[in-house]
Amino acid sequence: MPVVEAKGLIREFRAPFRRTTVLAVRGLDLEVGRGRVFGLLGPNGSGKTTTILMLLGLLKPTAGQATVLGCPAGHRSARRRTGFLPEETRLYEFLTGMETLLFGGRLYGIPGRERRARAEELIRRTGMWDARDRRLSTYSKGMARRIGLALALMARPELLVLDEPTSGLDPVGNREVRDLLREVAAEGTTVLLTSHILSDVAEVCDEIAILHRGRKVLAGEVKDLLSDARRLAWETEAVDAERRRKVEAWLRDEGILLHGVAPPRTTLEDLFLDTLAKDEGGGAS
Repeated sequence: MPVVEAKGLIREFRAPFRRTTVLAVRGLDLEVGRGRVFGLLGPNGSGKTTTILMLLGLLKPTAGQATVLGCPAGHRSARRRTGFLPEETRLYEFLTGMETLLFGGRLYGIPGRERRARAEELIRRTGMWDARDRRLSTYSKGMARRIGLALALMARPELLVLDEPTSGLDPVGNREVRDLLREVAAEGTTVLLTSHILSDVAEVCDEIAILHRGRKVLAGEVKDLLSDARRLAWETEAVDAERRRKVEAWLRDEGILLHGVAPPRTTLEDLFLDTLAKDEGGGAS
């Protein structure tokens, strides 16, 4: 049974000061399997957040139906097993990071010792240990996002729903959050997220659906959607000029069109993180 399933979801909104309606979501079908990381993509106004709110039961669909964890969307049983991080992190700023998680764990009904152990585990996993006793009013946006993510994970949810989870994070935090999402998915938690940062989606998601004007226009496995069957790439160790000429000549003789030969490129993110790691190891000059 899918963890999330939607059939024919429609949501209309009445336009302010007008008698017309706006279709935010148009007949959406969606299916998310257990232990998968599923990304909802699309430009602003494509219906991503509206879809998430309907799946959480925070917004009633105009038509269609959805089930979450085997229950109708919004059912109490599904809510108890779902963690949610909204796009805007709104937390009690007079509490510290640790107090926030302990307070959240108490609301979830987690016993005292287990609550403390779980809070400490998540504080470490989200990279917030050194700031655990600081008030949230002193946190940056990225730090607040990390604590919000930790709070969403406190009750060990079966489904984790994240609206722009890496918003406000620096490259280091971005990488750490992506790694954490892969870890929780490997532990059996299903992750449903939205993001405008396509590189994050390509790195972390197993499947995606692209929404446009409320409709699903493309969906599938990321590895399949990003592969180009028209081309084939080989990667070898660097060779001298003479060997390279021989290989290129053989390809031409075989009638194989060679589009280009160049050293593989790294990403700017990898370059940035490698530079910081080297500087940490060598110390400041």
